Amino acid sequence: MLNDKRIRVITGHYGSGKTEFAVNYAIKLAKDNNKVAIADLDVVNPYFRSREKEEVLTNLGIRVIGSSIKGSGSDLPAISGEVLTPLQDESFEAVLDVGGDPVGARALGRYHSYFKEDKYDMFFVINANRPETQTKQKTIDYLRSIEFQSRAKITGLINNTHLLKSTTVEDVLRGQELCKEVSEELNIPIKYISCIESVAKELPEDLDGEIFPIKMYMREDWMS
Repeated sequence: MLNDKRIRVITGHYGSGKTEFAVNYAIKLAKDNNKVAIADLDVVNPYFRSREKEEVLTNLGIRVIGSSIKGSGSDLPAISGEVLTPLQDESFEAVLDVGGDPVGARALGRYHSYFKEDKYDMFFVINANRPETQTKQKTIDYLRSIEFQSRAKITGLINNTHLLKSTTVEDVLRGQELCKEVSEELNIPIKYISCIESVAKELPEDLDGEIFPIKMYMREDWMS
């Protein structure tokens, strides 16, 4: 994480686990004594959004930026002007959680002037169990469409292949093979291998990318 740029954009297919990664990433930054803001730019999916965990994140000192409409009972496809604060204020470590498809990625395009080559990273989260990212070519096509709509380039891949709490080491390693194929084809590095803590402990240490253990903040205990 030390080598990542100050502005981190997290994107990927709907259901890839990108929001779970974004929340865990922001929490890790905050625990390392950074001034952190996480901005929810998902204007497509009303479920499992980072702003749902505003209380948890705020208690950890993380600034949460969602829609301009406050309250969990209301949801409009609108982004608060507060998003500009962590983009412009370089004292913040910024995490942008972007909508999980090319349509959702359009919301990022309005901020493209802040995405200079040396100022941001844009991570593409891959879950090999999702229908649009099960093969190398489908994954590359999806990645390219997000780049086109967002007007920004992907700088790193995240292997987040999972089956929620039923995830096995074999699931993660299968996803890792897909990520390697995409990485070699596009010359984009694998930055992280994201998985639940119990599985992370069992992974080989020689994998490409940093093993990133996560907790499941976005799913309540009663969910599968």
